[in-house]
Amino acid sequence: MSIFRRAAADKKEKTGESQSIPKEISAAVQTEATPVVKPSARKKEFLDIQAQMHAYLMDEIKKYAASGEQERTKVRELGQAYLDEEGSRLTFEEKQEVLQLVEHELLAYGPITPLLEDPQVTEIMVNGPSQIYYEKRGKLYGSEASFQDHAHVLRVIERIVAPIGRRVDESSPMVDARLPDGSRVNVIIPPLSLKGPSITIRKFSARALEVEDLIRYGTLSEEMSQFLNACVKSRLNIFISGGTGAGKTTLLNVMSSFIPHDERIITIEDAAELRLSQEHVLPLEARPANIEGRGQVTIRELVRNALRMRPDRIVVGEVRGAETLDMLQAMNTGHDGSLSTGHANSPRDMLSRLETMVLMAGIELPVRAIREQIASAIDIIVHQSRMKDGARRVTHITEVLGMEGDTIVLQDLFLFEETGRTADGAVTGAFVSAGIRPKIADQLELNGFKLPASWFMRQW
Repeated sequence: MSIFRRAAADKKEKTGESQSIPKEISAAVQTEATPVVKPSARKKEFLDIQAQMHAYLMDEIKKYAASGEQERTKVRELGQAYLDEEGSRLTFEEKQEVLQLVEHELLAYGPITPLLEDPQVTEIMVNGPSQIYYEKRGKLYGSEASFQDHAHVLRVIERIVAPIGRRVDESSPMVDARLPDGSRVNVIIPPLSLKGPSITIRKFSARALEVEDLIRYGTLSEEMSQFLNACVKSRLNIFISGGTGAGKTTLLNVMSSFIPHDERIITIEDAAELRLSQEHVLPLEARPANIEGRGQVTIRELVRNALRMRPDRIVVGEVRGAETLDMLQAMNTGHDGSLSTGHANSPRDMLSRLETMVLMAGIELPVRAIREQIASAIDIIVHQSRMKDGARRVTHITEVLGMEGDTIVLQDLFLFEETGRTADGAVTGAFVSAGIRPKIADQLELNGFKLPASWFMRQW
């Protein structure tokens, strides 16, 4: 027996398996997980070498105080030496594939690593060990990759949540987390997920998108971007609405870049995703309860605390509940220029949701009083939609005019008008002006922004 095979066997004897399930989450799945049979089953030598080399390298890399690129280099060196000794029956291509698979297992996130590294993939969905889907250019595709079994998925989950102090176990089977690059992660495991451990990753591009990128992608027009720039710099309170996957957070990032660099910005999120370009930014992140059910810090508590931190701007990643009341009160008491997002199907629906979320604060307020708070707090609603072809577009920029009786009056300023489809299914249309000069035009001009009359003609 060679030195490599002996080391792998010793490792397996000590642990009982080449990779162990984290103790905290092992109870969440059955102990006898059925391995996944891939459509194109690999030959036995390939799988044996992969398992043995993984066990050997797990032991070896602990002996070296290396990290980052040094650790990656060491894994490749040791792995290549192992394959030269033990992989005589594998082809050159198979050896390289084994080396890459083991490297992904040890240093990254297993089978989904290539998808995470692909810049064109925007979302990754793991539905148990045997199903991996991904989104590219707005369309869903199935991946040929798969995990070995439920325990394999759980190991990758543990690698994701452990560095940020989150946990997943039978008593807490759902968690929101993030990757080091800021990508958003949602995890749900049995007994809630009947198909096995599930991972959903919303990827962020390595480079933060700028407004020029959104114009080039057709998300909004040049005139709309200049108008929003003027609104942000004039300290108007702006809400971004849209459905799931519409690109609200990306647009919030871009609009936040319009904030002057000499202002103090406090961001508040469930899981930190915003990447602002300014220097004076203080990000706050909510915290879930610990295993004893204590220590939870909610978005609402962070909003209240932020008001005592001398903010020039408060940026809330998304309002979902009682924190809406505190956010509106902050907007109404001198904290102008606040930005936030919320789920809704239209600007009018966003107002209805805000009413509902204010009531979740547990304070019995008359509906008219809530609407007056909303109407006086919010100046602009920007609605973004995901079209049927997968493209994201700003479909409404709407001004909140105030109250008329018991109704909040809205006025559309810019719209996207859909005109049809191309032969390949792409949505066609144009950005147009509603032909109305906004009520806030005077305030924008007092701040030094000249609004061309051409912006508010029916057609550009």
